[in-house]
Parts: sequence; C-alpha cells; structure tokens
Amino acid sequence: MSIPGTLDAVIAEEIEPNAALVDTTASFPRHNLDALAAAGLLGLVSSEEVGGRGGTLRDAAGVVERIARSCGSTAMVMCMHFAATAVIEVHGDRATREAVAAGRHLSTLAFSERGSRSHFWAPLSTARAAGAAILLDAAKSWVTSAGEADSYVWSSRPVAAEGMSTLWLVPSSAAGLKVDAPFDGLGLRGNASSPVSAVDVEVPETARLGPDGGGFDVMMGTVLPWFAVMNASMSVGTAAAALEKAGTHATTTRLEHLGTTLADNPVTRTQLGRARVTLDQAHALIQDTITAIEQGRQDATLRVLEVKASAGDAAAAVTDAAMRVCGGAAFRREVGVERHFRDARASSVMAPTTDMLYDFIGKAILGLPVF
Repeated sequence: MSIPGTLDAVIAEEIEPNAALVDTTASFPRHNLDALAAAGLLGLVSSEEVGGRGGTLRDAAGVVERIARSCGSTAMVMCMHFAATAVIEVHGDRATREAVAAGRHLSTLAFSERGSRSHFWAPLSTARAAGAAILLDAAKSWVTSAGEADSYVWSSRPVAAEGMSTLWLVPSSAAGLKVDAPFDGLGLRGNASSPVSAVDVEVPETARLGPDGGGFDVMMGTVLPWFAVMNASMSVGTAAAALEKAGTHATTTRLEHLGTTLADNPVTRTQLGRARVTLDQAHALIQDTITAIEQGRQDATLRVLEVKASAGDAAAAVTDAAMRVCGGAAFRREVGVERHFRDARASSVMAPTTDMLYDFIGKAILGLPVF
C-alpha cells in the first residue's frame, strides 16, 4: 500500500506547528498522536483482518521518515509503536490487536535494562510463576513513551524454559509499575524515554508473547529488523530537515558588503553537496535493506545490522554540516537546525548502539557468531 495521503495534512496541521513546543517543553506529543490515530495511522501496520490498514515495514519506514522531518520525538514514539505492533500482530490477543488497529492503543518496547546495558537480548529482569499468574520484577533503563503508552512489549528471563528471554504484553497501568524519573535530555525531548521499575507486577500467563524462552527469536526475527529500519528512517528524516533548513538559510542570508548570499560561496555549496550525497547513500541503504528483507535475501541480516549504524552516522555528519553552513545562526532556535542536530545524536546510543553494530558487522564479515 502507499503511505496514506492524510499524513501530509496531519504533519502540516498538527505535527509541524507543535514541534518546537514539544522540544522546548519536553512534553509528550499527545496531540500529535491523537491526530495520527484519527487518521488511522496508529493502525497502519495492523492487519486488515482486525481493522488495520495492513501496511508493511516499507510503509512504516516512510511514515516515520516523514514525521521525523518535523518532529523527531513523535517519530520515535511511532517507531517504537510500530515495532511493538509487529510483535503484537503475531503473538498478541485479538482484543489488543483490534484496539491498536482502531487507534485506541499505543504500545512500545521495554527491553533495555540496568546491568545489561545495550545487550537488550539478554535481560536481567525476572518472571516467576505464582499460581495462575506471573510476577515480573525489573529495572528497565529506558522505555520510550514511559507512562504514556497503553502497553509495553516487555522482556524478562524465562519462567522455566531454556533460552535467554521471554516476552510479555504488560499494561502500563499494572500495579507495581513505576516511571522512575521524567526525561530531560539533549534530544528527542518529547519522547518520554524514562526508566521504569517493576515490583511484583502481576500478569496472566496469557500475556506471554510467544513461547517461554523464545524471546530472543522474536527480538531478532521481528523486532530488530523493524526497529533498525525505522530508526534509520528517523535518522534520515531528521537529517533531511536539517539540510533543507541549511539550504534555505544559505540562499536567504545576504552578505551585504559583498552583495552576495551564503549560497554564492563555493565552500558552502561543497558542504551542502557532500552532505546530500551522504544523506542519499543512507536512504539508498534503507531501501535496499527493506528489499533484502522482503525478498529473504541471504544478506538481509547483514543489511539490518548495517542500516541503523549507517543512517545514524550519516545523520550526525549531515546535521553537523548544516550547523557549519548556518554558522552562529544555527545556535538560535528559530533557525531550527540545532533541534535536528540534537535529535540526530540519539540514534548512536540506542541499543544496539552504533559501536556495537560495527562489532556485529565485523563478526559477520569474519564468519564469527554475531550474538
């Protein structure tokens, strides 16, 4: 399917006008999400069987990229929602799937933990049987939409089976869950990424997503491809916005004593040209990664490992170039470039981090076990 045309209207009427306020106040973009839900976009990747649009990874990546051009925080929330939905669609109960499809349910991932750092596939949190229920205990280090989403796709150690992890669908309203601190950080300031702790959080055994001990397979087979591609798309969208604003600044800023604009300077044009090539290379890799996944190509896993690292580095380089082109003006909020510069830095430290991905890629090249 094509990306719904209503997205342009939502961006123009709601997301773009709210973007600066979301950033400066570090407020969760609830208004933006309500507009996206009303347009049917929270249910973009839910199946038509439950009332969704039946969208694909390619559709989701396109939506995230376009939103990121206006508001990185909203794009990050949607990235995590789509990644969680991909799991819920395969392993979740029908009622939750229908709620997601109807735009009444926002979900997110809760994998990263204190102690395991970026090794998200090997949680330290526990799940133990207590009669017919399961009790969860954890210290999650970062959860996007913490306290704002309706549910968390939650990782723990297995209850009884062999394996690294088990996944659960945990209501954010469950007793024993606590958002430990509000987010007040450098970039993506409105995405409500905060630590979440769990003490004796009770869920039914039916809340399990996939088999006990089967979390690793779901993470690697479903979550990682969706998250990596959409995270890369967010990076590219963020960088594209910065580059566009830098170009506008270059063509409209006059050097009165020379009778020229910044765009007349060959150094400025070189910086913009190099940044454009870098951005287009990252975008091309995203498209090839999606094609590799769709076709089940032998190099699909390698592409998934490459795409987030490539786009994250590209976004950092492009937004750095945009700051240089705009000079001192770039440090003023009204130009808009510094917000994208800050948002672009987030990707490199999101698990799996850029450094870890390059290590994985190196292992793959050498024929070593990746995980």
